[in-house]
This record gives sequence, structure tokens and C-alpha cells, in this order.
Amino acid sequence: MADFEVLPDLKFNRGPVADPQQYAQDAGAASWLYFCGEEFAAMEGGMSYEQVQAAVPVSEQIVSDPPRVLDLDLVEQHIEALDRLPRPTLVTCRMGPRSSAVVYLYSGLRAGASADDVLARADADQAPFAGNDELRDLVRTGLERFSSAG
Repeated sequence: MADFEVLPDLKFNRGPVADPQQYAQDAGAASWLYFCGEEFAAMEGGMSYEQVQAAVPVSEQIVSDPPRVLDLDLVEQHIEALDRLPRPTLVTCRMGPRSSAVVYLYSGLRAGASADDVLARADADQAPFAGNDELRDLVRTGLERFSSAG
């Protein structure tokens, strides 16, 4: 596992966010990258982008939740957004698997870590995406693609 750790100024969710204001306040968040669209806002227990905007000074929304497929084009947009957003930054999807995958992938890219090290850390941390083969493959492929892109 080497010394790879997730960047400490990025926080992903491990389940639904019940109170966006409190969640942002507890994290001391300066920004928020939000993956959910209007479908989630309309659901019981859902959260709107307007709630995210009210909770932090800076936010971006890149809709990447079901029924959309989280692919490398969306991941590239996430990476670009994370490069722009002030820290500390919240990164959230509906329940945590997609947001955690992006946080581990981004942290791995910035650390120059191998996919094996990133996935081993995700397993050790019990990251929400760790048990999802599709998201594990996305992290591995993303690390290969974007680390070689410079």
C-alpha cells in the first residue's frame, strides 16, 4: 500500500447528506463538487443543487448520478473542477460510491500512486466504492489514462 493516502482536504459522503448546511459546516468546507441532478432533488430525502449553493461559498455541479454512466469523460470534468475549487472541498453523490471513487482517483493522480496502491487503500478504508467492480475498473483506467496524459 506504500504511503498513499487520500488528500485530507477532500471529503466524500458515506450515505445521504441529511442537512447540507450542517454537513458543510462540520467539514469547514470552502467548496462543494456535487454529482446529483434534478432527479435526486425531486426524491424524498433528496438534495438540490440550490441547497449545496446555499451551504458553501463556491460550488460546481457535474451531473454524474444514475441514470447516467460515470465514464472517463465525466471523471475528466471532475478532475478539472477539483483543480479549480478552493479547499477544503466536499465531493458528493447520492450515497458515496461515485464520489469516493473520484476522490481516490484524484488523490492517486496527485500523489503519483499506482492503481494497486489506490485500490488497496480504498479497501483498507472501506471506501464506499471499494466493493463495486465497475467503479474499481473506472479508478484503475482513470489512473492509467490521466497519469499518462500529464
